[in-house]
Amino acid sequence: MGKEKIRVLVVDDSALVRQTLSQVLESDPQIEVIATASDPFVAAERIGEEVPDVITLDIEMPRMDGLTFLRKIMTQHPIPVVICSSLAEEGAQSTLQALEYGAVDIIAKPRVGSRQFLEESRELLCETVKAAAVARLRSPSRSVPVEPKLTADAILPKPPAATLETTEKVVVIGASTGGTEALRAVLEALPPDAPGIVIVQHMPELFTRAFADRLNGLCQISVQEAARNDTVLRGRALIAPGNHHLLLKRSGARYYVDIKDGPLVSRHRPSVDVLFRSAARYAGQNAVGVIMTGMGDDGASGMAEMKAAGAVTIAQDEATSVVFGMPCEAIKRGAVDIVLPLSRIAGSILTHAQ
Repeated sequence: MGKEKIRVLVVDDSALVRQTLSQVLESDPQIEVIATASDPFVAAERIGEEVPDVITLDIEMPRMDGLTFLRKIMTQHPIPVVICSSLAEEGAQSTLQALEYGAVDIIAKPRVGSRQFLEESRELLCETVKAAAVARLRSPSRSVPVEPKLTADAILPKPPAATLETTEKVVVIGASTGGTEALRAVLEALPPDAPGIVIVQHMPELFTRAFADRLNGLCQISVQEAARNDTVLRGRALIAPGNHHLLLKRSGARYYVDIKDGPLVSRHRPSVDVLFRSAARYAGQNAVGVIMTGMGDDGASGMAEMKAAGAVTIAQDEATSVVFGMPCEAIKRGAVDIVLPLSRIAGSILTHAQ
């Protein structure tokens, strides 16, 4: 008997988008699109006929907007929802609200363009739907066929031995599925003079700025989307801009960040592995690494490099992770010093970054 396929309902008011999404998802042997719907009312009828494992949902639709529909689903009949949003700055706020209402993840609508974009977005879309399928149910994740993956070597080759002349601590954090709300919980708990923080959260382009702005309004520390050469300072968190790798670098005693294009690493851009390797190289034992909720294994090998370089490494525990993939992989590789529930991560960061 073969594995049960992940059954998906696609909800979008554009017939072209419904068709494109269906084709992209159906290209994965583990996914089956059981129905499409042009608006939430049709979607509700479809759910009445057969309950899907995952729903992809457009936010801006006629008759009933996606947010209202999402709230109804989450209160009446929780099903994992992936928001499939067009890359519009103005739509970013409502998309972030959707994550608060319980949507599992955001992906950008595949726009018909270069082959590379379609191929990368296909991989991301299918991975996100698979993560969503295991996220709400919290059952052991289904096995995913292993595709060839680039390592951090693609962006940052292995280092010569580095010398360190600073004792300032720096914190690097990596997260994916479920990470937006988990990061909020950690950053909100930090005092205004917390150590400098650099973050990779897997998220599409344009949403990272809105996400950073939102956190900036909620936290005592300042939070911003990282730009090239930004200095890592106490009381400030820098978040990787979507679709770009983020590296930590050092000049004398000053830590700063660099932004790089380049291929997907561990299936992601930004990649946690790239950030963690740069922290191992340029901060060594002055770094604290934190790996949080997310599907897959991005960050596991980078965290192992950090631990080998003398950094303190922390992983979020299974009970509080939306998806325990990334922390679990890092733990399995022996890369983690401390495993903690979400509520204790901020305190541990402060303790080890003194």
